[in-house]
Amino acid sequence: MMTIHPVATFFFGFESDFVSTLKCVPMIVRYKLDSCGVKLKLHEWAKFSLADKELLATLPCFQTDEIKQYENFVRKLVKSYFGYEASTLTFIDDNWNNISEVPIEIHQKAKEWECPGVSLKEWINLNTLQRFALVKLSRSGHEGKNFPVALREFGVV
Repeated sequence: MMTIHPVATFFFGFESDFVSTLKCVPMIVRYKLDSCGVKLKLHEWAKFSLADKELLATLPCFQTDEIKQYENFVRKLVKSYFGYEASTLTFIDDNWNNISEVPIEIHQKAKEWECPGVSLKEWINLNTLQRFALVKLSRSGHEGKNFPVALREFGVV
């Protein structure tokens, strides 16, 4: 079971090119989706109204009842927009919650982008959403150009 840490609604600087329109799924929403175990596809996100996207960014999703309410809200959105059930995440590797070691994919992505590595002290000093963002930005299938930008924004490099 994933450990959920309270995270305030926050948009990173590296997301600034799309925050006003929310054309992409911001990290705060990605974190909440992982928290409630729902997989939201980009084409689904794209069809949601700006008001719905803003709600997904700001609705609380920390306490057990909030997580369930958030999940229900996302599932109802997908059902109302598309007429089918939202997908469920089958596995969530929440290694951003492990502060005893920096995940290997962070080291690999730093090397790939020729950035200094993230030390354990730096990793520990990052907040949950920052660690989450670095992990997500370092995983395959994600556009990595924001990884070095995020490292700078978080004061790591």
